[in-house]
Formats: sequence, structure tokens, C-alpha cells
Amino acid sequence: MNNRLPQIAFASTYVPKKCGLATYTHHLREAIAHAKGNRIPDPVVTLCNPEERADYQEPWMLPLVKQDQDEYRKAADVINQSSVDVVSLQHEFGIFGGEAGSYVLDFMRRLKKPVVTTFHTVFEHPVAPYSDVQKEIARWSDHILVMNRKGIDYLHDNFGIPLEKITFVPHGTPVPNRSDRANVRREAGWEHRKVLFTFGLLGRSKGIELILRAMASAVQAVPDLLYVIAGQTHPEVLKHEGEAYREEITMLIKELGLEHHVQWINRYIPEDQLVSLITACDLYLTPYPGMAQITSGTLAYAAGLGRPILSTPYVYAKDLMQGYEEMLLPFGDVEAWSSKLIEVFTYPGMLADWERVISEIGRNMHWPHVGAQHLRLFQKVCSEQGDKIADVG
Repeated sequence: MNNRLPQIAFASTYVPKKCGLATYTHHLREAIAHAKGNRIPDPVVTLCNPEERADYQEPWMLPLVKQDQDEYRKAADVINQSSVDVVSLQHEFGIFGGEAGSYVLDFMRRLKKPVVTTFHTVFEHPVAPYSDVQKEIARWSDHILVMNRKGIDYLHDNFGIPLEKITFVPHGTPVPNRSDRANVRREAGWEHRKVLFTFGLLGRSKGIELILRAMASAVQAVPDLLYVIAGQTHPEVLKHEGEAYREEITMLIKELGLEHHVQWINRYIPEDQLVSLITACDLYLTPYPGMAQITSGTLAYAAGLGRPILSTPYVYAKDLMQGYEEMLLPFGDVEAWSSKLIEVFTYPGMLADWERVISEIGRNMHWPHVGAQHLRLFQKVCSEQGDKIADVG
């Protein structure tokens, strides 16, 4: 194949669906279009539920109802008969039908075009049936992308995937726009506060209590601390226990006397607003208790937007903050978190130093950079495919 710019078909959930993967794929597609000079729009196979099919009317959209096994083969046939050069499969177990998302294999086996799969979840110790499905997806992929360097070892060690078949590409993030920081802080009532920020669907896996307990003593030394907890209650949590967890947290805030130091934003936050809020905070927190999390879109955004970070040492945080372990604290150590909050906001220049470090880390994560990186890789896969066909011929 010559060096012309490849046409890429994306297979993923897609906007207007409100899910992290849909937003991610939208930005990736836009960033690649920008790197290509905005030529013919790249198509998207949009995984959806039956009632969402009507949301995907653009001529470049191919809706695929995730529970209909036949549709996977039909989608592959459409792509095989098109001018698409390579398929970018965004993989998360929950978005595909079948046990452990196994229907995606019907799509892959039928495809005659090369496939580059981005694994958004990779397990250190995978278990069946997820391990079997992931191994097969890896086998049918021409190349694999991960957003965490650890993911390369996990895939190699668990499934014997050759190292040269896997590439690390960072999670893409918006380019920071510092100019609206002052306006957002003023509108949010954060002007004279030292703002800690956590964003995500609320549930017991977020570690919120740890921060509240740490703040109880930190506010004695830093009286203008404000902890902003943003995001709705997770729909699954809501189904099983309603707002019980949020009510427990509210009780704890009262019990610790922190009413003046906590702000809730209990609603869906569109992405542009989220970016503004992260940009306007002073310290971004992910105090998650679970150490196995291999990607975190919100932590990636905080880094890309150059915001200082304090986190528990889960897999993604450790990979992102390599060499800057002072920004990682153990889960459950209230005293360590309290001392660090006091130190960050009272030790001269410390917050500014952290901001410089994180801005450096985040520079390679901005969408224009990540889009161009993807495009180079897709070109390489297409030209290797062309060489293979030529050899066979």
C-alpha cells in the first residue's frame, strides 16, 4: 500500500451516548481527522441498544444493536465491501453482546481488513470467560494498543502476545485553556478557596470518606479548603440502594463539621463543563480503594490539563506518575492524607512545582499529539498489510 492517508472505520459506542468510551472515540476520531487534514469523514460502527438506533442517522454511522449476533457479521460485510483500509476497535467488555462481550468475535472473524484493537481494560490476573474472549480478540487483531505500560506486560505474560504486536499510546486529553480559570472560579464561588476536586459516578468505590476524614484535621491548618465532589450517583448503585450512600456521606460531613468545606455537584456534567471545572481546581484527587484500575479517564484529563494530582497508587496512577511517587498515598491512611494536604497548601512553592511536573507529564497526552500518533500507527499497519498481500501475490 502507498503512503496515502488510510480510511479508518471505528467500532465503539459513540456520542450522543453518555459513556466514557463514546466520548473517547469521538475525540479520537476528531483528532485523527485533524491530523489527516479533515478529508472524507471516517465511518463509525456504533454499538447501541435497540432504542438508541435512531440516534445514529449520519451517513457515516453504521448502528449495530449489541445483542443481535447477526448484526456483527452484517457490519463486517459492509466494511469488507467499502473503501475502509483499517478498523480501530475500541474494546471494553460491557459494550458488546454475548457472554463477556463474545459477539465481537463474529465481527472480527468475518472482517477482511486489518484490525487495531485498543484495550481499555486489561487484567493483571484475568479469569474466564473474560480471559478467553480477550485472548481471542488479541489473536484476531493485527495490532493492539494499551493506555498503560503495565498492560503490555499483562498481555504478554497472560496470553503470550508478542511484544512487537503491542504499543503504548497515552489516553488522549483536551488541550488546556487557562484563560477561563478565573471566570469559572468566580462563578463557582471558589475565588478565595483552595479547591480539591473529585469527579465520577458516585459509589462506594470512590474513597470519598478517606478525604473527608483527612480534611477534618487539615482544615484546622488550611481553613479555606473546599472539597468539590462532582457527578451523579452511579445508575447501578441507584438501582440497588437509591441515594443511601450519598446520604451516608452527607451525615459524615455533618458529623465531622465540614458543611462549609464540601460542595456537591450532583448532576450530569457535560464534558466541556467538566474540563472547565478540572482546570479551575487546585488539586485533583482520585482516592480509589481498588488498586487494579488500569485506566482512569478523569485522572488522564487532570494530567493533560496540567492540574496537580494526589492519588492512591492504583495501576494507572502509578504508571502516570512514574518518578513522582510523592503524589501517591496509601488508601486508608487518614493521617498521611491529612499531612500531605496541609503540606501542599502551606509549603511555599510546592503546589506550583507539582503543577510544572504534571504539565510536563500531560504534554504528550493532548489530543492533537495522540491523534497523530494513532494515524502513524494505522499507516504502518496498512503498509504492512499491503506488503503481506504483495508477498502472497
